[in-house]
Amino acid sequence: MHGLDRRALYGISVTSELTGVNPQNLRVYESRGLIEPQRTSGGTRRYSEHDVARINRIAGLLDAGLNLKGIAHVLELEAETQRLRQEVTRLRELQVRSRKESGERGK
Repeated sequence: MHGLDRRALYGISVTSELTGVNPQNLRVYESRGLIEPQRTSGGTRRYSEHDVARINRIAGLLDAGLNLKGIAHVLELEAETQRLRQEVTRLRELQVRSRKESGERGK
């Protein structure tokens, strides 16, 4: 889901068709905090590619037998894992840069 477009493009009926999840369930996912669609000034829900991928992930976890509370926990852990991976990458880049600078000073 990382790097997917977050522009709100789709209404609830299109999102339902794209994901195979009925609109009522999309509303439930929102009420449980699993998805956060954007809203127009009139209050209409608008979903992004990122939201669609997240809904598909939720559907897959439901198919695997998890309940919505368990899914919320899995999604939180996945987000934290992604954040930590980014941090490790950043720290590795700093380490490489620091070693290069130390090597240059040693010459």
